[in-house]
Amino acid sequence: MKKFTIALIALLGFAFSAIGQGLQRDMQFWRPYDQRGLNIFETGKEDTVAFEGMSVRVGGHFAQQFQNLSHSNTASPMMNDNNVNLNQLANIGFGSNLATANLNIDVALADGVRLNLVTYLSSRHHPEAWVKGGFIQVDKLNFLGLGEIDWFNRYLTLRVGHMEINYGDAHYRRSDNGNAMYNPFIGNYIMDAFTTEVGGELFFQNNGWLAMAAITGGEIQGGVTNPDNRKASFIGKFGYDKYLTDDLRVRLTGSVYTTSGSQRNTLWGGDRAGSRYYLVMENTLATTAGNFTSGRFNPNQTDNITAFVFNPFVKFKGLEFFGNFEQSTGAARGEAADRTWTQIGTDLVYRFGNYERYYIAGRYNKVSGILFGSGLEVDMDRIQVGGGWFVTKNILAKLEYVNQNYNGFAQTDIRNGGRFNGLMIEGVIGF
Repeated sequence: MKKFTIALIALLGFAFSAIGQGLQRDMQFWRPYDQRGLNIFETGKEDTVAFEGMSVRVGGHFAQQFQNLSHSNTASPMMNDNNVNLNQLANIGFGSNLATANLNIDVALADGVRLNLVTYLSSRHHPEAWVKGGFIQVDKLNFLGLGEIDWFNRYLTLRVGHMEINYGDAHYRRSDNGNAMYNPFIGNYIMDAFTTEVGGELFFQNNGWLAMAAITGGEIQGGVTNPDNRKASFIGKFGYDKYLTDDLRVRLTGSVYTTSGSQRNTLWGGDRAGSRYYLVMENTLATTAGNFTSGRFNPNQTDNITAFVFNPFVKFKGLEFFGNFEQSTGAARGEAADRTWTQIGTDLVYRFGNYERYYIAGRYNKVSGILFGSGLEVDMDRIQVGGGWFVTKNILAKLEYVNQNYNGFAQTDIRNGGRFNGLMIEGVIGF
Protein backbone atom coordinates (compact mmCIF):
# COMPACT_ATOMS: atom_id res chain seq x y z
CA MET A 1 0.00 0.00 0.00
CA LYS A 2 2.88 2.34 0.79
CA LYS A 3 4.35 1.80 -2.68
CA PHE A 4 1.00 2.50 -4.30
CA THR A 5 0.51 5.68 -2.25
CA ILE A 6 3.90 6.93 -3.39
CA ALA A 7 3.02 6.04 -6.99
CA LEU A 8 -0.32 7.84 -6.77
CA ILE A 9 1.27 10.95 -5.28
CA ALA A 10 3.84 10.88 -8.08
CA LEU A 11 1.12 10.51 -10.72
CA LEU A 12 -0.91 13.40 -9.31
CA GLY A 13 2.23 15.46 -9.02
CA PHE A 14 3.03 14.84 -12.67
CA ALA A 15 -0.54 15.76 -13.61
CA PHE A 16 -0.63 19.08 -11.75
CA SER A 17 2.85 19.93 -12.98
CA ALA A 18 1.83 19.08 -16.54
CA ILE A 19 -1.30 21.23 -16.35
CA GLY A 20 0.67 24.08 -14.84
CA GLN A 21 3.27 23.94 -17.60
CA GLY A 22 0.78 23.45 -20.44
CA LEU A 23 1.76 19.81 -20.93
CA GLN A 24 -1.83 18.63 -21.44
CA ARG A 25 -2.24 19.60 -25.10
CA ASP A 26 -3.37 17.11 -27.72
CA MET A 27 -0.71 15.44 -29.85
CA GLN A 28 -0.51 14.70 -33.56
CA PHE A 29 -1.84 11.32 -34.73
CA TRP A 30 -2.69 10.29 -31.17
CA ARG A 31 -5.44 8.55 -29.23
CA PRO A 32 -6.82 10.65 -26.34
CA TYR A 33 -6.61 9.04 -22.91
CA ASP A 34 -10.13 10.15 -21.90
CA GLN A 35 -13.64 9.50 -23.27
CA ARG A 36 -12.63 10.92 -26.65
CA GLY A 37 -10.47 7.83 -27.17
CA LEU A 38 -13.48 5.47 -27.27
CA ASN A 39 -13.76 3.36 -30.43
CA ILE A 40 -10.48 4.64 -31.83
CA PHE A 41 -8.45 1.77 -33.16
CA GLU A 42 -5.32 2.68 -35.13
CA THR A 43 -4.57 6.40 -35.14
CA GLY A 44 -5.80 8.01 -38.37
CA LYS A 45 -4.04 10.14 -40.94
CA GLU A 46 -5.99 13.36 -40.35
CA ASP A 47 -3.44 16.06 -39.58
CA THR A 48 -5.56 18.14 -37.17
CA VAL A 49 -2.94 19.28 -34.64
CA ALA A 50 -0.25 21.77 -35.62
CA PHE A 51 3.37 20.98 -34.77
CA GLU A 52 4.83 23.87 -32.77
CA GLY A 53 8.23 22.50 -31.93
CA MET A 54 9.30 19.72 -29.62
CA SER A 55 6.80 19.28 -26.80
CA VAL A 56 6.05 16.83 -24.00
CA ARG A 57 2.62 15.63 -22.89
CA VAL A 58 2.27 13.98 -19.48
CA GLY A 59 -0.90 11.99 -18.78
CA GLY A 60 -2.05 9.06 -16.73
CA HIS A 61 -4.67 6.49 -15.86
CA PHE A 62 -5.96 5.31 -12.49
CA ALA A 63 -8.39 2.47 -11.72
CA GLN A 64 -9.89 1.07 -8.53
CA GLN A 65 -12.28 -1.90 -8.16
CA PHE A 66 -14.56 -3.18 -5.44
CA GLN A 67 -15.24 -6.90 -5.74
CA ASN A 68 -18.03 -9.08 -4.39
CA LEU A 69 -17.49 -12.46 -6.06
CA SER A 70 -18.02 -16.04 -4.91
CA HIS A 71 -16.72 -19.28 -6.41
CA SER A 72 -17.26 -23.03 -6.13
CA ASN A 73 -15.96 -26.30 -7.57
CA THR A 74 -16.44 -30.08 -7.34
CA ALA A 75 -12.79 -31.18 -7.54
CA SER A 76 -11.52 -34.09 -5.46
CA PRO A 77 -9.18 -33.25 -2.57
CA MET A 78 -5.47 -33.21 -3.49
CA MET A 79 -3.26 -33.03 -0.40
CA ASN A 80 0.30 -31.71 -0.42
CA ASP A 81 3.11 -32.73 1.94
CA ASN A 82 1.81 -30.28 4.55
CA ASN A 83 -1.66 -31.85 4.41
CA VAL A 84 -3.12 -28.80 2.64
CA ASN A 85 -5.87 -29.50 0.10
CA LEU A 86 -4.63 -27.91 -3.13
CA ASN A 87 -8.11 -28.09 -4.63
CA GLN A 88 -9.80 -26.19 -1.82
CA LEU A 89 -10.81 -22.73 -3.03
CA ALA A 90 -9.75 -19.62 -1.17
CA ASN A 91 -12.34 -17.92 1.00
CA ILE A 92 -13.20 -14.72 -0.87
CA GLY A 93 -15.92 -12.09 -0.47
CA PHE A 94 -16.49 -8.34 -0.59
CA GLY A 95 -13.46 -6.08 -0.62
CA SER A 96 -11.33 -3.66 -2.61
CA ASN A 97 -8.66 -4.64 -5.11
CA LEU A 98 -5.25 -3.03 -5.39
CA ALA A 99 -5.58 0.33 -7.13
CA THR A 100 -3.56 0.51 -10.34
CA ALA A 101 -2.02 3.47 -12.16
CA ASN A 102 -0.26 4.21 -15.46
CA LEU A 103 2.02 7.10 -16.36
CA ASN A 104 1.72 8.10 -20.04
CA ILE A 105 4.39 10.25 -21.65
CA ASP A 106 4.13 11.43 -25.27
CA VAL A 107 6.79 13.54 -26.93
CA ALA A 108 6.43 15.37 -30.25
CA LEU A 109 9.96 15.01 -31.59
CA ALA A 110 9.33 16.46 -35.06
CA ASP A 111 6.40 17.18 -37.34
CA GLY A 112 4.58 13.83 -37.54
CA VAL A 113 7.05 12.01 -35.26
CA ARG A 114 5.95 11.01 -31.75
CA LEU A 115 7.52 9.06 -28.90
CA ASN A 116 5.21 7.15 -26.54
CA LEU A 117 6.23 5.65 -23.20
CA VAL A 118 3.86 3.95 -20.72
CA THR A 119 4.96 3.05 -17.18
CA TYR A 120 2.90 0.95 -14.79
CA LEU A 121 3.22 2.79 -11.47
CA SER A 122 1.33 0.06 -9.61
CA SER A 123 -0.16 -3.23 -10.81
CA ARG A 124 -1.53 -6.44 -9.32
CA HIS A 125 1.49 -8.50 -10.42
CA HIS A 126 4.15 -5.82 -9.82
CA PRO A 127 3.35 -3.32 -7.03
CA GLU A 128 6.51 -1.40 -7.94
CA ALA A 129 6.84 0.92 -10.95
CA TRP A 130 8.09 -0.65 -14.19
CA VAL A 131 7.94 0.15 -17.90
CA LYS A 132 5.20 -1.44 -20.01
CA GLY A 133 6.78 -0.38 -23.31
CA GLY A 134 7.35 2.42 -25.76
CA PHE A 135 7.60 3.22 -29.44
CA ILE A 136 8.38 5.89 -32.00
CA GLN A 137 5.54 6.56 -34.44
CA VAL A 138 6.25 8.24 -37.78
CA ASP A 139 3.37 9.71 -39.80
CA LYS A 140 5.38 12.25 -41.80
CA LEU A 141 8.81 12.13 -43.40
CA ASN A 142 9.29 15.91 -43.69
CA PHE A 143 12.13 15.81 -41.16
CA LEU A 144 14.27 13.79 -43.58
CA GLY A 145 14.20 16.42 -46.32
CA LEU A 146 13.68 13.83 -49.04
CA GLY A 147 11.60 16.01 -51.34
CA GLU A 148 8.33 14.50 -52.51
CA ILE A 149 7.08 12.35 -49.64
CA ASP A 150 3.31 12.85 -49.99
CA TRP A 151 2.93 9.11 -50.70
CA PHE A 152 4.04 8.38 -47.13
CA ASN A 153 2.43 11.30 -45.34
CA ARG A 154 -1.05 10.57 -46.76
CA TYR A 155 -1.21 6.80 -46.41
CA LEU A 156 1.45 5.24 -44.18
CA THR A 157 2.34 5.02 -40.49
CA LEU A 158 5.51 3.41 -39.13
CA ARG A 159 5.95 2.24 -35.55
CA VAL A 160 9.17 0.86 -34.07
CA GLY A 161 9.83 -0.10 -30.46
CA HIS A 162 9.14 -2.51 -27.61
CA MET A 163 5.41 -2.15 -27.89
CA GLU A 164 1.92 -3.59 -27.73
CA ILE A 165 1.51 -5.71 -30.86
CA ASN A 166 -1.30 -4.90 -33.30
CA TYR A 167 -2.92 -8.35 -33.50
CA GLY A 168 -6.71 -8.13 -33.73
CA ASP A 169 -8.87 -5.27 -32.51
CA ALA A 170 -9.77 -6.47 -29.00
CA HIS A 171 -6.53 -5.03 -27.59
CA TYR A 172 -7.84 -1.53 -28.39
CA ARG A 173 -10.85 -2.13 -26.09
CA ARG A 174 -9.28 -4.06 -23.22
CA SER A 175 -8.35 -2.78 -19.77
CA ASP A 176 -4.60 -2.18 -19.57
CA ASN A 177 -3.70 -1.98 -15.88
CA GLY A 178 -4.75 1.54 -14.84
CA ASN A 179 -6.21 2.31 -18.26
CA ALA A 180 -9.78 0.96 -18.20
CA MET A 181 -11.27 3.97 -20.01
CA TYR A 182 -11.91 2.21 -23.35
CA ASN A 183 -13.34 -1.05 -21.96
CA PRO A 184 -17.14 -1.01 -21.44
CA PHE A 185 -16.70 -3.97 -19.07
CA ILE A 186 -14.45 -4.59 -16.07
CA GLY A 187 -12.81 -7.87 -17.12
CA ASN A 188 -11.08 -8.64 -20.43
CA TYR A 189 -11.70 -11.73 -22.56
CA ILE A 190 -11.02 -15.18 -21.06
CA MET A 191 -8.18 -15.68 -23.57
CA ASP A 192 -6.54 -12.26 -23.55
CA ALA A 193 -4.53 -11.71 -26.74
CA PHE A 194 -2.10 -9.08 -25.51
CA THR A 195 1.66 -8.84 -25.29
CA THR A 196 4.55 -6.45 -25.90
CA GLU A 197 7.37 -7.40 -28.26
CA VAL A 198 10.35 -5.69 -29.88
CA GLY A 199 9.72 -4.98 -33.54
CA GLY A 200 8.22 -2.71 -36.14
CA GLU A 201 4.97 -2.32 -38.05
CA LEU A 202 4.00 -0.50 -41.23
CA PHE A 203 0.35 0.54 -41.48
CA PHE A 204 -1.55 1.65 -44.61
CA GLN A 205 -4.85 3.59 -44.64
CA ASN A 206 -6.82 4.98 -47.59
CA ASN A 207 -10.53 5.73 -47.98
CA GLY A 208 -11.53 3.22 -45.30
CA TRP A 209 -9.23 0.41 -46.42
CA LEU A 210 -6.44 -0.58 -44.07
CA ALA A 211 -3.56 -3.03 -44.08
CA MET A 212 -0.70 -3.71 -41.68
CA ALA A 213 2.43 -5.85 -41.72
CA ALA A 214 4.74 -6.29 -38.74
CA ILE A 215 7.73 -8.33 -37.66
CA THR A 216 8.84 -8.79 -34.04
CA GLY A 217 11.29 -10.79 -31.98
CA GLY A 218 8.41 -13.00 -30.86
CA GLU A 219 8.95 -12.68 -27.10
CA ILE A 220 8.06 -10.27 -24.36
CA GLN A 221 11.66 -9.88 -23.16
CA GLY A 222 13.77 -11.40 -25.89
CA GLY A 223 17.32 -12.52 -25.31
CA VAL A 224 20.47 -13.77 -27.00
CA THR A 225 20.75 -17.27 -25.52
CA ASN A 226 19.37 -20.41 -27.20
CA PRO A 227 19.26 -18.74 -30.63
CA ASP A 228 17.97 -21.90 -32.34
CA ASN A 229 14.78 -21.67 -30.28
CA ARG A 230 14.08 -18.02 -31.10
CA LYS A 231 12.25 -17.28 -34.35
CA ALA A 232 10.67 -14.06 -35.55
CA SER A 233 6.93 -13.48 -35.30
CA PHE A 234 4.97 -12.12 -38.25
CA ILE A 235 1.73 -10.17 -37.85
CA GLY A 236 -0.71 -9.07 -40.51
CA LYS A 237 -4.02 -7.21 -40.60
CA PHE A 238 -6.40 -6.29 -43.40
CA GLY A 239 -9.76 -4.56 -43.16
CA TYR A 240 -12.22 -1.79 -43.88
CA ASP A 241 -13.41 0.97 -41.53
CA LYS A 242 -15.69 3.78 -42.63
CA TYR A 243 -18.75 5.84 -41.76
CA LEU A 244 -21.30 4.83 -44.42
CA THR A 245 -23.66 7.55 -43.16
CA ASP A 246 -23.40 10.15 -40.41
CA ASP A 247 -24.91 7.62 -37.98
CA LEU A 248 -23.52 4.31 -39.26
CA ARG A 249 -19.92 3.16 -38.92
CA VAL A 250 -18.83 -0.28 -40.15
CA ARG A 251 -15.45 -1.88 -39.49
CA LEU A 252 -14.30 -5.41 -40.31
CA THR A 253 -10.73 -6.66 -39.89
CA GLY A 254 -8.92 -9.96 -40.08
CA SER A 255 -5.58 -10.51 -38.36
CA VAL A 256 -2.95 -13.23 -38.17
CA TYR A 257 -0.06 -13.84 -35.77
CA THR A 258 2.45 -16.62 -36.45
CA THR A 259 5.85 -17.86 -35.31
CA SER A 260 7.55 -21.18 -36.02
CA GLY A 261 9.36 -21.28 -32.68
CA SER A 262 10.02 -19.36 -29.49
CA GLN A 263 11.87 -19.68 -26.22
CA ARG A 264 8.63 -18.59 -24.54
CA ASN A 265 5.92 -16.97 -26.61
CA THR A 266 3.36 -14.93 -24.64
CA LEU A 267 0.57 -14.04 -27.08
CA TRP A 268 -1.86 -15.48 -24.50
CA GLY A 269 0.15 -14.57 -21.41
CA GLY A 270 1.73 -11.20 -22.08
CA ASP A 271 -0.28 -9.12 -19.62
CA ARG A 272 2.09 -8.75 -16.68
CA ALA A 273 -0.32 -6.42 -14.86
CA GLY A 274 -3.02 -8.94 -13.91
CA SER A 275 -6.73 -9.69 -14.22
CA ARG A 276 -9.57 -7.84 -12.47
CA TYR A 277 -11.21 -10.87 -10.81
CA TYR A 278 -8.96 -11.34 -7.78
CA LEU A 279 -8.35 -14.92 -6.54
CA VAL A 280 -11.33 -16.53 -8.30
CA MET A 281 -10.79 -20.30 -8.75
CA GLU A 282 -7.53 -20.10 -6.76
CA ASN A 283 -6.62 -22.28 -3.78
CA THR A 284 -5.91 -21.28 -0.19
CA LEU A 285 -2.16 -20.87 -0.83
CA ALA A 286 -2.66 -18.33 -3.63
CA THR A 287 -1.58 -14.69 -3.47
CA THR A 288 -2.98 -11.81 -5.50
CA ALA A 289 0.43 -11.00 -7.01
CA GLY A 290 1.61 -14.56 -7.61
CA ASN A 291 -1.71 -15.81 -9.00
CA PHE A 292 -2.39 -12.71 -11.05
CA THR A 293 -4.32 -14.25 -13.98
CA SER A 294 -7.40 -15.40 -12.04
CA GLY A 295 -10.40 -15.98 -14.31
CA ARG A 296 -8.33 -16.04 -17.50
CA PHE A 297 -7.04 -18.98 -19.51
CA ASN A 298 -3.69 -19.47 -21.27
CA PRO A 299 -3.62 -22.42 -23.74
CA ASN A 300 0.16 -22.70 -23.23
CA GLN A 301 1.09 -22.52 -26.92
CA THR A 302 4.46 -21.10 -26.01
CA ASP A 303 6.68 -22.55 -28.77
CA ASN A 304 5.06 -22.41 -32.20
CA ILE A 305 1.72 -20.68 -32.70
CA THR A 306 -0.52 -19.44 -35.49
CA ALA A 307 -3.58 -17.42 -34.51
CA PHE A 308 -6.33 -15.88 -36.63
CA VAL A 309 -9.04 -13.46 -35.51
CA PHE A 310 -11.90 -11.67 -37.25
CA ASN A 311 -13.30 -8.54 -35.60
CA PRO A 312 -16.52 -6.92 -36.84
CA PHE A 313 -17.49 -3.57 -35.33
CA VAL A 314 -20.75 -1.77 -36.13
CA LYS A 315 -21.95 1.48 -34.54
CA PHE A 316 -25.37 2.90 -35.38
CA LYS A 317 -26.06 6.03 -33.38
CA GLY A 318 -25.65 4.87 -29.75
CA LEU A 319 -25.80 1.13 -30.46
CA GLU A 320 -22.49 -0.74 -30.83
CA PHE A 321 -21.62 -4.33 -31.68
CA PHE A 322 -18.11 -5.76 -31.44
CA GLY A 323 -17.24 -9.36 -32.24
CA ASN A 324 -14.14 -11.47 -31.66
CA PHE A 325 -13.99 -14.79 -33.55
CA GLU A 326 -10.64 -16.45 -33.00
CA GLN A 327 -8.68 -19.65 -33.56
CA SER A 328 -5.21 -20.38 -32.18
CA THR A 329 -3.15 -23.45 -33.10
CA GLY A 330 0.22 -24.31 -31.59
CA ALA A 331 2.15 -26.20 -28.96
CA ALA A 332 4.54 -25.88 -26.06
CA ARG A 333 8.12 -27.07 -26.48
CA GLY A 334 8.32 -30.86 -26.46
CA GLU A 335 4.70 -31.51 -27.42
CA ALA A 336 4.24 -34.09 -30.17
CA ALA A 337 1.30 -32.36 -31.85
CA ASP A 338 -0.30 -28.95 -32.09
CA ARG A 339 -3.48 -28.15 -30.17
CA THR A 340 -6.26 -25.84 -31.36
CA TRP A 341 -8.28 -23.41 -29.27
CA THR A 342 -11.23 -21.30 -30.39
CA GLN A 343 -12.68 -18.18 -28.80
CA ILE A 344 -15.96 -16.39 -29.41
CA GLY A 345 -16.66 -12.98 -27.96
CA THR A 346 -19.67 -10.76 -28.66
CA ASP A 347 -20.15 -7.33 -27.09
CA LEU A 348 -23.33 -5.27 -27.34
CA VAL A 349 -23.24 -1.72 -25.97
CA TYR A 350 -25.85 1.04 -26.01
CA ARG A 351 -24.69 4.57 -25.24
CA PHE A 352 -27.14 7.35 -24.49
CA GLY A 353 -27.54 10.78 -22.93
CA ASN A 354 -25.71 13.99 -23.75
CA TYR A 355 -22.33 13.14 -25.30
CA GLU A 356 -23.21 9.44 -24.74
CA ARG A 357 -22.26 9.78 -21.08
CA TYR A 358 -24.22 6.67 -20.05
CA TYR A 359 -24.19 3.12 -21.37
CA ILE A 360 -25.46 -0.38 -20.73
CA ALA A 361 -23.57 -3.40 -22.04
CA GLY A 362 -23.60 -7.17 -22.32
CA ARG A 363 -20.96 -9.70 -23.35
CA TYR A 364 -20.88 -13.41 -24.11
CA ASN A 365 -17.46 -15.09 -24.19
CA LYS A 366 -16.58 -18.76 -24.70
CA VAL A 367 -13.29 -20.60 -25.24
CA SER A 368 -12.80 -24.29 -26.00
CA GLY A 369 -9.95 -26.59 -26.94
CA ILE A 370 -7.55 -29.35 -25.95
CA LEU A 371 -5.93 -28.88 -22.55
CA PHE A 372 -2.14 -28.92 -22.27
CA GLY A 373 -0.86 -32.05 -20.51
CA SER A 374 -4.07 -34.04 -20.05
CA GLY A 375 -5.34 -33.79 -23.62
CA LEU A 376 -8.91 -33.29 -22.37
CA GLU A 377 -11.34 -31.22 -24.41
CA VAL A 378 -12.60 -28.48 -22.10
CA ASP A 379 -14.44 -25.19 -22.36
CA MET A 380 -15.17 -22.07 -20.34
CA ASP A 381 -18.01 -19.61 -20.84
CA ARG A 382 -18.69 -16.20 -19.35
CA ILE A 383 -21.49 -13.65 -19.30
CA GLN A 384 -20.85 -10.02 -18.33
CA VAL A 385 -23.70 -7.52 -17.94
CA GLY A 386 -23.29 -3.99 -16.72
CA GLY A 387 -23.13 -0.32 -17.46
CA GLY A 388 -21.23 2.87 -16.93
CA TRP A 389 -21.38 6.63 -16.44
CA PHE A 390 -18.87 9.17 -17.70
CA VAL A 391 -19.13 11.66 -14.86
CA THR A 392 -16.86 13.88 -16.95
CA LYS A 393 -14.84 12.98 -20.03
CA ASN A 394 -12.01 12.07 -17.62
CA ILE A 395 -13.96 10.12 -14.98
CA LEU A 396 -15.79 6.83 -15.56
CA ALA A 397 -17.79 4.70 -13.11
CA LYS A 398 -18.70 1.08 -14.00
CA LEU A 399 -20.90 -1.66 -12.57
CA GLU A 400 -20.77 -5.29 -13.76
CA TYR A 401 -22.29 -8.68 -13.01
CA VAL A 402 -20.12 -11.60 -14.14
CA ASN A 403 -20.78 -15.34 -14.30
CA GLN A 404 -18.16 -17.83 -15.54
CA ASN A 405 -18.34 -21.64 -15.81
CA TYR A 406 -15.66 -24.31 -16.30
CA ASN A 407 -16.64 -27.53 -18.11
CA GLY A 408 -14.86 -30.82 -18.82
CA PHE A 409 -11.90 -30.51 -16.43
CA ALA A 410 -10.59 -33.62 -14.66
CA GLN A 411 -11.83 -34.52 -11.18
CA THR A 412 -8.35 -33.80 -9.82
CA ASP A 413 -8.25 -30.30 -11.41
CA ILE A 414 -9.27 -27.38 -9.17
CA ARG A 415 -11.40 -26.11 -12.06
CA ASN A 416 -13.57 -29.27 -12.11
CA GLY A 417 -17.18 -28.09 -11.90
CA GLY A 418 -15.83 -24.60 -11.38
CA ARG A 419 -17.88 -21.46 -11.33
CA PHE A 420 -17.57 -17.87 -10.11
CA ASN A 421 -20.07 -15.05 -10.17
CA GLY A 422 -20.95 -11.77 -8.52
CA LEU A 423 -20.73 -8.00 -8.77
CA MET A 424 -17.85 -5.67 -9.58
CA ILE A 425 -17.60 -1.88 -9.29
CA GLU A 426 -14.81 0.12 -10.91
CA GLY A 427 -13.79 3.76 -10.99
CA VAL A 428 -11.46 5.04 -13.73
CA ILE A 429 -9.65 8.32 -14.31
CA GLY A 430 -7.84 9.17 -17.55
CA PHE A 431 -6.15 12.38 -18.71
